[in-house]
Amino acid sequence: MLTHLSIRDVVLIEALDLNLHPGFTALTGETGAGKSILLDSLGLAMGERANAGLVRSGAEEARVTACFETPASHAIYTQLEEQGIPADKGEPLVLRRVISREGRSRAWINDQPVGLTLLRRMAAQLIEVQGQHEQMGLADAATHRGLLDAYGIKPALLKKVAQAFTHWQDLNLSLTRAQQALEEAAREEEWLRHTVDELSTLAPQPGEESQLAQQRHALQQAERRGEAVAAALSELTPRDRRSTGPAAALRAASRALLRLVPSSPSSDSSTSEPDVLATRTTEALSALENAENALAEAESLLSRLMADTEANPRELEDTEERLFALRTAARKHNVLVDDLAALLAQLTSRLSALENGATELEGLRQAAEDARLAYRDAAQNLTDARTHAAKKMEQAVTAELKPIKLEKARFLAELQPLPPEQWSRHGMEQVIFLIAANPGQPPGPIAKVASGGELSRLMLALKLVLAGQSGIGTLIFDEIDAGVGGATAAAIGERLHRLALSVQVLAVTHSPQVAASADAHLRIGKQTRNGQTATHATPLAQTERREEIARMLAGDTITDAARAAAASLLEPKK
Repeated sequence: MLTHLSIRDVVLIEALDLNLHPGFTALTGETGAGKSILLDSLGLAMGERANAGLVRSGAEEARVTACFETPASHAIYTQLEEQGIPADKGEPLVLRRVISREGRSRAWINDQPVGLTLLRRMAAQLIEVQGQHEQMGLADAATHRGLLDAYGIKPALLKKVAQAFTHWQDLNLSLTRAQQALEEAAREEEWLRHTVDELSTLAPQPGEESQLAQQRHALQQAERRGEAVAAALSELTPRDRRSTGPAAALRAASRALLRLVPSSPSSDSSTSEPDVLATRTTEALSALENAENALAEAESLLSRLMADTEANPRELEDTEERLFALRTAARKHNVLVDDLAALLAQLTSRLSALENGATELEGLRQAAEDARLAYRDAAQNLTDARTHAAKKMEQAVTAELKPIKLEKARFLAELQPLPPEQWSRHGMEQVIFLIAANPGQPPGPIAKVASGGELSRLMLALKLVLAGQSGIGTLIFDEIDAGVGGATAAAIGERLHRLALSVQVLAVTHSPQVAASADAHLRIGKQTRNGQTATHATPLAQTERREEIARMLAGDTITDAARAAAASLLEPKK
């Protein structure tokens, strides 16, 4: 409910603070006193359009603040949390709007800056204004189904239909995607089979490129080592017969020196020179023999090393051929080598889907049809329930129309079947509220058939029937009594009072009967000070209420008879 309204510098209102209470509050005052300005100010806090003309002359800006109390269970708290706006459940909500003299507008919810669209959306869940010249919620056919459901449909049935529709649509989506995949696979079947055969023959493995590259590097290194050993060995043992290797050279040198060694010991020992030559020759021969042995050992070692490092040219060739084949395939399919295995699995799956697609598609088609039938059955149950609820609502609303001077009107809640392509989670029909204002007149849409006053009274009747079904806690009626009086006005007042048992009701009225039915009374007036006119609102005590209602009955000159009539209207109804 609306608990407080603070207005600063809006047209004729300089400063106005209203504390509002539960129940029914009447707002009265002479024509031109500023009641419409009060509603316009509230409209600013609700996010309605504004212009610089609303700023009071001489002021820099206009400001309006509206405070609401809502139950902790209200859906608005969840929505505010989703928007990142701080709001403790059950704590007051504060809507604030500022209009500058240049026409710039700013808005806040709980001191958090917000856009006007969000402000409007949040305010619409807290308060509703019914005016004679406005297109109201009742005139919008899009709201009718929700109103009927709130009146007479169990939430569990609505939830069941919504879930059945979602399941059906999910299966339809899966079926559509499967059909598209099958058609796409069929178009490229030849390429698909060739590619799968090609990649299956290649049989790529994850991580194989890195492994082959390392293997190739190791084989290349082995080949280079083998070439080096072979070159060294060829120097020691040349294959060309015309070349003389070091072993042959050593043997030739040994044979040449052996010719210097005497075949028998010399008998002439008169000198030591021959002994020196012999010794040196022997030493040289010994060195040559050692060299020949070392050379033989070197040849043996190199031969063994050659055997150990001998590369397999075929293995290197096979490794490189495999590596190049993988890289060629990767370039062809524009993927990494390591992704070839995944590509093969994907294409194989597509080929398998193509081969098994007809069977799977038929299974999906049957499942979707079963889901459609399940939805249709659930939605038909909802249609039956709505038909029953519509009749009940028609009777309830019609019963409220006669006392408020709409006794000749007929209210209808019509269910209009929708074609299958328009079925939704809300069912298989739309709901339209129709009104036949006079006997013999065909029923038509409320917004086209009902006048402004009739529309307001229809809304009152419907709100009474739907009392407690909406999350909106405050209803404002602007001159709902226009064009009626006497017993009809009294009936309107009684119904506003009854409606206020479930929601807060504020009514701008010129009817003394309506004002007398209120729990609280605010008088809107104007006063001039220092050449400036300002609108004010005064809460009235019981005596003051009697005077105001007497004024409404008698006009400018209040008589004792008018006071007596006012007192009679204010007497508690038995």
